[in-house]
Amino acid sequence: MANTSDTVLVIGACGQLGSELTMELRQMYGEANVVAADIAPPKQAELRESGPFEKVDVLDTKVLAELASKYKFKQIYHLAAVLSATGEKNPKFAWKLNMDGLFNVLDLALEQKTGRVYWPSSIACFGPSTPRQNTPQQTIMDPNTVYGISKQAGERWCEYYFQKYGLDVRSLRYPGLIGYKALPGGGTTDYAVDIYHKALEGEAFECFLSEDTYLPMMYMPDALKATLDLMHAPAEQIKVRDSYNLSAMSFSPKEVAAAIRKHISDFEIVYKPDSRQQIANSWPQSIDDSAAQQDWGWSPNYNLDAMTEDMLLNLRKMKQEQAV
Repeated sequence: MANTSDTVLVIGACGQLGSELTMELRQMYGEANVVAADIAPPKQAELRESGPFEKVDVLDTKVLAELASKYKFKQIYHLAAVLSATGEKNPKFAWKLNMDGLFNVLDLALEQKTGRVYWPSSIACFGPSTPRQNTPQQTIMDPNTVYGISKQAGERWCEYYFQKYGLDVRSLRYPGLIGYKALPGGGTTDYAVDIYHKALEGEAFECFLSEDTYLPMMYMPDALKATLDLMHAPAEQIKVRDSYNLSAMSFSPKEVAAAIRKHISDFEIVYKPDSRQQIANSWPQSIDDSAAQQDWGWSPNYNLDAMTEDMLLNLRKMKQEQAV
C-alpha cells in the first residue's frame, strides 16, 4: 500500500511514460511530494505547474546526491533511457546513458537508504533466438540492439543489487506503449501511436513496419496500472527480481488500421518497411505474463478495439482544445 507521506523522485519525467506516471503519483502522494526530474523542463503545462521540477542529468552523480539530500526520497522511478531506434544511431552513448544512469540510481538508493527503486525493462531484452510466441518469463535472451543489450544487462544488475545488498528494485518488461498525452521518443513500436494522429488529421499513414508484423502492445492506462500495482505490492509477493514479463495485446499494423476504419472509414495506410523492421523481427510476437498474474494479480483492462476508441476520443478532444 502507498505510504502517502513518501517523497518520490521520477527521473525521465517528461517522457511518454514519465509524464503520465508523475501525474498519477502526484494524485497518490500529493503534488509537493513527487519531484519530476529530467534533462530539460517539461513542455506539458500540467506537469510543469502541478509540482516540483528539477533539472537533472542522470549521469551527474553530484546533482543526484544533492537532490536526494534535499528531498530524502523513499522511492525512485528511473525512466531515463535512449530507446531502441534512436540508440542504434549512437550505440556507445546509448550504452553509457542507459547503464551508467542505472548504476548511479542504484548506488544513490543504497547510500541514501531509499526504500524502493523502479526501473523499466522491455521486450527488447529478447532476441532472434527467443521463442516468439508466448515468450516465457525465463528464456533465451540474445538481444541485438544496444537498447536491448542494456536492458538485459540492467535486469541482471537489478537482481544483483537485490540479492547482494537487499535493495528493493522492481522491474517490468514493457511491450510497446501507446498513449495520447505525449509523443513517443524513438522506439520501434512508435508507429502505433503516430498512426492515430495521422488518422485524425485525414492523412494516409506511411508505416515503417510490414502489415503483418505482430508485436506485443499495451495502452498507457494499463502500463500505469501495472507499474503502480507492482510498486505497491508487498515485497514478499515480488518473486521475480530481474524483470516481470508483461502483456496486454498483440496486433499488426494491418489490424490497427482495421480497428481505426471502424471509426474513420476512409483511413489509408501504406507500408514502407525500414531498418526498424529488422529490430521488430527479432522481438516476441506475444508474451506469457503468468508470473505477474500469479505473484501480484496483474490483469489488463484494454484490448485493441477499446484502446482505439479511447485514443481517438481523447486525441479529438485535445485537438479541439488546441484549436480554441
